[in-house]
Amino acid sequence: MAKALSESEKKAAAKAFVALGVCDELANAAADLGWKGPSEIQAQSIPQALQGKDVIGLAQTGSGKTGAFALPILQELLDSPQAFFALVLSPTRELAIQIAEQFEALGSGIGVKTATLVGGIDMMSQSIALGKRPHVVVGTPGRVVDHLTNTKGFGLKQLKVLCLDEADRL
Repeated sequence: MAKALSESEKKAAAKAFVALGVCDELANAAADLGWKGPSEIQAQSIPQALQGKDVIGLAQTGSGKTGAFALPILQELLDSPQAFFALVLSPTRELAIQIAEQFEALGSGIGVKTATLVGGIDMMSQSIALGKRPHVVVGTPGRVVDHLTNTKGFGLKQLKVLCLDEADRL
């Protein structure tokens, strides 16, 4: 967890995200999380993603990759809100949970709903979360397939964004 920023640091951080094309609400959310400004992967990928381009990014752990894809997804969701807007696949349940927490933190001010689909957690509670028609679904491939097969009303026909985190491990 990043340390809290002073008000002037928050303003500077938000301004740096806005310069990439991120809207004020999300730029402020990033600053509120203690992000001092865009990381290198964010600076390179966010403008491309905001233009609707496909992005493949490679960066070390802890470099801000989740923010690099979460901010553009959330901004596009703001422009055209709908259920089952984005699916983020992750190779491990721990990473999927972290990604979902990041989406929830960044999107808390804009009312983003998420569902996390991973093994080791009751399928029924996940089905209930899907029944609430979340904007963003984060999960591991096996559990997502389980729900596609067994959860009535869950499908990916409406999906606008697919993100493969750690695609080399999927």
